[in-house]
Amino acid sequence: MINWKSLNTKEDISEAIKSSFDENSVTCIFKHSTRCSVSRMVLKQFEAEALPEVNGNFYFLDLLSYREISDAIAREFSVQHQSPQLLILKNGKAIHTESHENISFNNIVLNN
Repeated sequence: MINWKSLNTKEDISEAIKSSFDENSVTCIFKHSTRCSVSRMVLKQFEAEALPEVNGNFYFLDLLSYREISDAIAREFSVQHQSPQLLILKNGKAIHTESHENISFNNIVLNN
């Protein structure tokens, strides 16, 4: 089971960036649209694939409630806004992004 941390403020973005410098864990941001059936399906699949041995900081953004935070993430990491979207962070940078049906927990393992 994934222990999600809410991503609701710019300070939460800073916390995610800081956590990405930890050599012993992975940092991910999952941007989710609560009105989108594809996003719901992808989130459910992502959580089902989660490997308990992966040490990580998993941030969850409800982008409908916090669109300005989603826009700030797009600017901070130079990525185009998409939903659903997964960003894998390392040393303050987005080293991998996926969207829609391409999101997979295996991408975390492969890109960590």
